[in-house]
Amino acid sequence: MNNLRLFYQKKLSNDLIGNLDKKQSHYVNKVMRLKENDEFNIFNDSGEWVAQIKKINRAGIEFQIIKQIRSKESRIDIWLAFSPIKSNYFNFMIQKATELGVTKFIPIIFERSIVRKINNERLKKIIIEATEQSNRILLPSLESPFKLNDFLKIYQDKIKLILTDINSNKKKLSISKSEKKPLCLVVGPEGDFSESERLKILTFKDLETVKLNDNILRSETAVISAISVINYLIN
Repeated sequence: MNNLRLFYQKKLSNDLIGNLDKKQSHYVNKVMRLKENDEFNIFNDSGEWVAQIKKINRAGIEFQIIKQIRSKESRIDIWLAFSPIKSNYFNFMIQKATELGVTKFIPIIFERSIVRKINNERLKKIIIEATEQSNRILLPSLESPFKLNDFLKIYQDKIKLILTDINSNKKKLSISKSEKKPLCLVVGPEGDFSESERLKILTFKDLETVKLNDNILRSETAVISAISVINYLIN
């Protein structure tokens, strides 16, 4: 049984005949060693489908959709508002957050952010690969970087904001399966929030703070810990 899953950007439907791009074609044929008439799974936000390889040539791989096996996901949105961090930890954080079900990534440049630019193409590649490998259907979106003030203003009435805060007296989150708005976890930079940033976040209308641990956690550790707790509570 082949467990290969590929993300496909174009529309998918029964009996569709389509073509993989050169990179995917090379991976399927040269790395995974699939041949004509072999099957693999292909997915996007509309669902997941079984596809059969019809032709392999220099132009790439032509496939035909055989059947749909899963429909569009229906679940509470989990967003991650984060500061860019150093490369290796950053890649790891994005990968694991995708595996754990984050549906939107929102970079924020904080006062103490050391890394102030992100490689969108690199992050999108990590997101796609993690989505393929973790059996997800919905591909998380990646927003352009925000300033904190703009983020708080734009999303004021649209999300429930969850702040991981070592100064919080709360050690439990009060969220449930009935949440209507996206749950957005906000995690600060390696140097933590400035005091003025913390005060601004604390004025957010629909805010919940939580102390994950008595120890100071790295950004990527805080992300994995908090999203795991959120998943447990809503699932």
